[in-house]
Amino acid sequence: MSNPYFSGNCIELKPLALNPTGAGPSDCVELVINLKNESVNKFNQETLSELKTALEKLPSNLKGLLLSSGKDSFLAGADITEFLDQFKKPETELKAWIGVGQKLFSKIEDLNVPTVCILNGFALGGGLEITLTCDYRIAGAGTKIGLPETKLGIIPGWGGTVRLPRLVGLDPAIEWITGGGTYDASDALKLGVVDAVVASADLRTAGIDLLKNCVEGKIKWAHRKIEKKSALPIHGKEKAMSLYLGRAGVMMVAGVNYPAPVAALDAIEKSLSSGRNEALDNEAGAFARVSKTHTAAAMVGNFLADQGAKKKAKASKSQAKPVTRAAVLGAGIMGGGIAYQSAISKVPIYMKDIKQEALAHGMREASGLLIKAVEKKKATPASMADTLTRITPTLKMDDLQCVQYVIEAVTENEKVKVSVLQEVENNIPTDAILTSNTSTISITRLAENLKRPEQFCGMHFFNPVPRMPLVEIIRGAKTSPTTIATAVQYALAMGKTPIVVNDCPGFLVNRVLFAYYAAFNQLIADKVDFTRVDKVMEKWGWPMGPAYLADVVGIDTLNHASEVMAKGFPDRMPFEPTSCTAVLYKAGRYGQKNGKGFYEYSVDAKGKPKKEVNPEIYAFIGQKAGEFNTAVTDQDIIDRLMLPFILESARCLADKIVDEAYELDLAMLNGLGFPPFRGGPIRYSKTFETSVLVARAREFEKKYGKLYGVTPAVESVLSYDMRVAAQGALS
Repeated sequence: MSNPYFSGNCIELKPLALNPTGAGPSDCVELVINLKNESVNKFNQETLSELKTALEKLPSNLKGLLLSSGKDSFLAGADITEFLDQFKKPETELKAWIGVGQKLFSKIEDLNVPTVCILNGFALGGGLEITLTCDYRIAGAGTKIGLPETKLGIIPGWGGTVRLPRLVGLDPAIEWITGGGTYDASDALKLGVVDAVVASADLRTAGIDLLKNCVEGKIKWAHRKIEKKSALPIHGKEKAMSLYLGRAGVMMVAGVNYPAPVAALDAIEKSLSSGRNEALDNEAGAFARVSKTHTAAAMVGNFLADQGAKKKAKASKSQAKPVTRAAVLGAGIMGGGIAYQSAISKVPIYMKDIKQEALAHGMREASGLLIKAVEKKKATPASMADTLTRITPTLKMDDLQCVQYVIEAVTENEKVKVSVLQEVENNIPTDAILTSNTSTISITRLAENLKRPEQFCGMHFFNPVPRMPLVEIIRGAKTSPTTIATAVQYALAMGKTPIVVNDCPGFLVNRVLFAYYAAFNQLIADKVDFTRVDKVMEKWGWPMGPAYLADVVGIDTLNHASEVMAKGFPDRMPFEPTSCTAVLYKAGRYGQKNGKGFYEYSVDAKGKPKKEVNPEIYAFIGQKAGEFNTAVTDQDIIDRLMLPFILESARCLADKIVDEAYELDLAMLNGLGFPPFRGGPIRYSKTFETSVLVARAREFEKKYGKLYGVTPAVESVLSYDMRVAAQGALS
């Protein structure tokens, strides 16, 4: 019907006819969320303001309300770009800010009429919380539903910790809220989060029919409001057991570095015996407290960085060439992983090698990955077979004459790569893009041997390819914008996060990593036990300490890369033949690949590598078991390793190796596993005063050399405001 009660940029309130023809007057209304000039609905300050106005304009003779979306998806949650500014406010102001949304949502719940919400696409965070205020929810098939706030370092703040437990019970609510997962509509139906799931085409009709039955008294709806406003009816041993098991599960998964799941559970527990308004006040206080943590700022910043990188990548689409058939040269672990990733992304790919047994190995690598996906129910046998048909193993270079894109992934040897690249360039279409999966060799130098250097760039995947999100796209001196754009779009099509970097030794990630390893070698030379270093850095947040990581990456690989880095940065990262990694390499201790490195490896009952320390290792690296340097404190270990990491990151920004601080942080998160709760090296540096970092670095520079040097350009980067970087990512 026409003549809406209210129509704004975000919200429309209009009469709703409950009869099939739409004729005649109606005492029901439909509240439609539909942000103009936005691809998705979200709660920002304007939306909340218009929601307040719309609720004030509800007719006095209201009989029922339908809540819906004007877009393909219901609502993505709060506008996260507003969060970082809010987090700078005092707790009292933060609590008041979150209270505004709570009160608006409660007005919907307090309406003395039936309310029905229809959900489509996705309803996440605040998008789900507003639906919980309604008496009934109907979801379209395929709708994704959840409360992902804890994955951003915060907790639901608009009633999620209050209404969900009262709706579905304590145990499932704890799982949903603390885990931050996203669930299918069918899962939500089983728990009672939604009341029905229908085909998307039938969603609106189903919602209107349900509201009509409520208005006509065929469904008793009023008890729903009473239940959500009352204390949760759980007591004694049942309550204690649920909370005990919930807390144990949270600590096992989240640990001490992620306070949000614990804060959410605390809010739930505190409010179990409270009425709605008191419970909402508890929730607002918990939200304000956890939002003031560095973890919250870091994880919201991580999310904004990821969204900003994707937006930047997608912006180059108009410059890119289409890739409908690709090729990978080399059928090793990397080649097989790349072929698998392209195939599951539905881009057919040739896998080229010079040996049949290598091709067989590459196909086993790809099929093994697919078998694991089937076992985890992420794929079906039929989809597995379909994916494998998109990988064509071949020994013939002539087969590549129909491809638009080639990834060279042969051994990390410059002479071999040059030979292979020259040969393949002569056997692919003249407009095809050629790339190298090198991790250390200069793209500009490799391009000097090619006829079409403008159509060549680096495309550095990280191992294991299916699990590591990052792909470095390396721009050589003559690489064209079209080549970069095509590489970026292909990486996106493969489900990866591409970061474009300029050519230099180690590019971005390895350049920073090897500053860290230069510091590690110094610690070992100072007789600090490598197992202690690993434990300290793993406790700090790294998934692996530096010695263990060296074994996983391969000490032969590290040794080769160290020589490359030394040529590029001899003052900060000189190659020392007596360094622990160089000595282990000479001794043939390559890490997990041959069962012995810093640690020695056997296979456990599940077929996974199991590491142990053989005391004989200390003689190799110039140490003696039991005679370690204990004057170096745990904090010294952290500072000596992380300061070079931060400083080299800042140098990369100062040298324009990467455009933005948020891109650099994202690369370290996705390429190296930098602890997400610390937010990347540049954001982590903001937890200290710049003067404190610089003073500590200069103290170490006097003792340990130029690895800790701070230039004016580096100091300027360290003074950069990361809030501006994160918010600018999406502007």
